[in-house]
Amino acid sequence: MVEHIVLFKLKPDATQEQRDELVSVLKKLKENVPGILELTAGVNFNTDRGKGYSVALNVRFPDRDALEAYGPHPAHQEVVEKYVLPLCEDIVVADYEVE
Repeated sequence: MVEHIVLFKLKPDATQEQRDELVSVLKKLKENVPGILELTAGVNFNTDRGKGYSVALNVRFPDRDALEAYGPHPAHQEVVEKYVLPLCEDIVVADYEVE
């Protein structure tokens, strides 16, 4: 299995409503992208150590092929274009295999 973790740092002018909408659309990816085994997304409550990264996404895939298919999938690209690019000043991504 493969874990895909993304941390999102929102732009300073992003509103709480925009942040919450981002979390909501991220959660819907599980319904719209095949190959996702599990998906969680939420607001980072650890503001002391979060270094400004206020939203987190964790996606589990069965294998690397499923992860590679996720990136270009139209539903994922729509979220990137409509929400991530306009709202985020930075993201951090980590992908790793788990047994």
